[in-house]
Amino acid sequence: MALDGVTHRALEVNGIKIHVAEIGDGAAGTVLLLHGFLELWCSWHHQLRSPRSLPGRGDRCLAPDLRGYGASAAPASPSSYTAFHIVGDLEPGVMEAEFAQMDTKFIFKKLLTTRDTGAISMSKEWWGPTDEDIPLPPWVSDDYVGHLAAKFDETGFAGAMNFYRCLDLNWELTAPWTAAKVTVPTKFMAGESAMSYNYTGVQEYIHKGGLKGDVPGLEEVAVIAGGAHYIHLEKAEEVSEHIYDFFKKF
Repeated sequence: MALDGVTHRALEVNGIKIHVAEIGDGAAGTVLLLHGFLELWCSWHHQLRSPRSLPGRGDRCLAPDLRGYGASAAPASPSSYTAFHIVGDLEPGVMEAEFAQMDTKFIFKKLLTTRDTGAISMSKEWWGPTDEDIPLPPWVSDDYVGHLAAKFDETGFAGAMNFYRCLDLNWELTAPWTAAKVTVPTKFMAGESAMSYNYTGVQEYIHKGGLKGDVPGLEEVAVIAGGAHYIHLEKAEEVSEHIYDFFKKF
């Protein structure tokens, strides 16, 4: 996915190559934009290139493909796939086999546009007819979906799934920090229709002191009206404003 002004580099980081997209002169500071599950660096394209983008305000933005994603390396050792060194390219598993039966563009159209507030399921009922032509909303371009689909057709889904396959090992390794608190200044954002925001008990945890107890540095909570999971795409300008306004405080 080509974006004017965005340069791409392959950096040697902890023994592997990480692809990083970069734009901005950094006069106002540097912002690191990290994509989520089944995304790539380009999920931040609104924040990187728009009339009110972060680089346009003087920020230098770095948006990498995380390990196992896109143009970054996916090391082969599953035993090292932890929160400390995210690595691994496991043999295809059950979920990869399920995805292999569906068109990759269909997968991303479904995930990006769903308004279902329940958990994602691999059931036929959740996905619906896989030959359905899902119309894209204005905030998702066919070019963006095509880029995601092409990259995941090339790399497969194993690298992305490995983040979740290592959850138990992560809990074991981070046990010494079980009671640790996040004390750096923090702002939390979520879409009001996001699946994760609507899980049982989550809203009570966020708004009734639980999150603040674990994150003493929490200064602001912003729930984006009309937004679902991918608010940085769907409500791009609003999210950029929230990021910029928060950084201005420091």
